[in-house]
Amino acid sequence: MKKRTFLITGATKGIGRAAALKLANEKSQIVVTYAGNKTKAEETVSELEAKGAEATALQLDLKDEESVVGIFPKAEAFFGRVDVLISNAFGRSIFKPLHLIGNNEYEETFSAVRGTFLLLQNAAQHLADNGTILVISSGATTMPVPAGGLYAGAKSAIEQFALSLSKELGARNINVNTVLPGVTDTESLVAPKEMIDRLIAQTPLGRLGRPDDVANAIAHLTSPENKWINMQRIGINGGIL
Repeated sequence: MKKRTFLITGATKGIGRAAALKLANEKSQIVVTYAGNKTKAEETVSELEAKGAEATALQLDLKDEESVVGIFPKAEAFFGRVDVLISNAFGRSIFKPLHLIGNNEYEETFSAVRGTFLLLQNAAQHLADNGTILVISSGATTMPVPAGGLYAGAKSAIEQFALSLSKELGARNINVNTVLPGVTDTESLVAPKEMIDRLIAQTPLGRLGRPDDVANAIAHLTSPENKWINMQRIGINGGIL
C-alpha cells in the first residue's frame, strides 16, 4: 500500500488527537492542525513520529479565511498531496437556552460553520482523486437536548455540506461521510453535569464515549478498503438515540 497523507484538523486533543495516533504508522503522512497551542501540537507530532509516521503541525484558525484557504497548499508543500481530510476542528461549544444566546455567541459559533464550509470547499479543489473526506459532527443533530439548539444547528449545517460533497465528488472516487459521536469524554465536553448524567442513563452501554471509540470508527471509515461506504451519517454513541 502506498503512503497516504492525512490532514486532521483540531488534532492536538480529544477525538482529533486519538484519530491521529490511531492512523499513525510507517505508511502514513499526517498533518495535524492546531488553533493556538503550538507546544501541544509539537508533542503530538513527536508521538506520531514515534509510531512510524511522518508528521508536521500547521496552525489553523477556522475564523480566519486566509488561514483556512492556505491550509491545503501548506500541507501539499510538505507531502505533495492530501489524500484524506478529517474535518474535526470546530471551536468552542456553547450550550445555552436559545432565548439567552447573544449575538456574539451566535456569530462565534457560525464563524466556525463558515470556516468549515471554506475548508470543505478547498478540499474539493485540492484533495487527491480516490481520496476520502470525513466530517466530525455530533449526535446532538439527531437527539435535541435543552440548551443545545445553537450547537446542533451549527453541526447540522456542516452535515449538509458533507452530503452535497458526497454527490459532487463521486466522479473522482472521493467518498464523503459524517461521524456523529455521542457524549464523549474530552476536554471540550462542557455540557452541564446533570445533562451528562441524563445522557449516560439513556445510553444502553451505560458510559461516556472515549476518544478511542471514535478514533476506531474513523480509521475504519478512512481505510481504502471501505471506499464503498459513502454519503453516510454514522452514530458512534453506545446506542443512544
